[in-house]
Amino acid sequence: MPKTVVNCPNCKRPVQAEIQQLFDLNQDPAAKQKLLSGAFNLIQCPHCGFRGAAALPIVYHDPEKQLLLTFVPQELALPPNEQERIIGGLINQVMTHLPQEKRKAYLLQPQQTLTMQGLIERILEADGITREMLQAQQQRLSLIQRLLMASSADVQKEIIHQEDHLIDEQFFALLERLIEVSAAGRDEQSAQKLMDLQKMIMEESTLGRDLSQQVQEVEAALASLKEAGQSLDREKLLEIVINAPNADRLRALVSFARAGMDYQFFQLLSERIDRARGDGRARLVKLRDDLLQFTQEYDQDLAQRVEQTRQKIEQILSEADVEEGLVKYSPVIDGIFLSVLNTVLEQAEAQKDLPRLEKLKKIVDIIEKASAPPEEVQLIERLLGAESESEERRILEENAEKITPELLNSMVNLVYQLQEGENRELGERVSAIYKKMLRFSMERSLNAP
Repeated sequence: MPKTVVNCPNCKRPVQAEIQQLFDLNQDPAAKQKLLSGAFNLIQCPHCGFRGAAALPIVYHDPEKQLLLTFVPQELALPPNEQERIIGGLINQVMTHLPQEKRKAYLLQPQQTLTMQGLIERILEADGITREMLQAQQQRLSLIQRLLMASSADVQKEIIHQEDHLIDEQFFALLERLIEVSAAGRDEQSAQKLMDLQKMIMEESTLGRDLSQQVQEVEAALASLKEAGQSLDREKLLEIVINAPNADRLRALVSFARAGMDYQFFQLLSERIDRARGDGRARLVKLRDDLLQFTQEYDQDLAQRVEQTRQKIEQILSEADVEEGLVKYSPVIDGIFLSVLNTVLEQAEAQKDLPRLEKLKKIVDIIEKASAPPEEVQLIERLLGAESESEERRILEENAEKITPELLNSMVNLVYQLQEGENRELGERVSAIYKKMLRFSMERSLNAP
């Protein structure tokens, strides 16, 4: 973004800064995130040292929600005609880039907000986030700050116990996000403090202990299924289910082995119930009831996620450019997305809907390219698969430009990680490849003109 000359809010002297006054999701799908993050119109004055945001009129536009918001900072003390001139110019830019069929009546009635906070709250309200939800989020953030500023671990534990009611799933999500931000900003000290705090909260809070217990049950469920290995059939699965010690383990087993809990599986369980007597029979009946409930909940959740994914794909296909649609709607590319995408693709092929098919294939191509390993990793994989030294040499010569000092340094770290872990054999193979790449790189350097 080109720099603009603005006046420093403190000393009023001119400074250069990257300025953005129009946040139009029609032109830039990432505009909302940038506005909400506060990372815009930041200036650093070389004269007085001021660092902060420049106060400027702003227009926000979300065509999907038919939302057009304006904000003019009161401290600018702009006369009404000047406000109308600036805001009108920004709205004209919105209209210029909007197709005729998308120009609705809401564009003639922009909603004015009196404060920047009011603008943000209005945007979030349109996303279904209420003021009460924002206040609750602020409470969680304040609690994290109190815990970080506590004088000792004992004080932290006391605060956790006192504010246990505030520590919910959203609290842990916020804490995890703060850790990610610190790590991304290479603030290792803050990230470590937050991770230590997270560990303590997991141990001391009610929800933390519950989550820890659930994680343990999930791990135990997965371990029991892995232990069965290739011999896992309906009878073996039934034994694992019957031996599940609690509801959390049972839920975890449903999530991992739902496909095996079919009609025949429940028929085996019913036969076991018919043969049982007394308390054993009552326990198996309850087990069957719980399983029916958990599998029904699992199926309903899966059906809902499939439908949501289908709607997301339709939204992407509604865009003129599906690549922009993928960025705009930011789908989670998981197994469900790929499965639904494949189903929609097969339907388009059966219906011979060529325009739709072309867009779907483009989505597949984009995902395949994005999920493909980096070229350096592909090079290592090719070298590992080489069947002779001559083939290795040919691969090295074909990819000579990729064998850079950065790649060699990365391989040193990779070798160390593999040899220190459980993949020692692979580590030895990668180490041998590294030595050959290093020798090849040195030969090229010596023979260079």
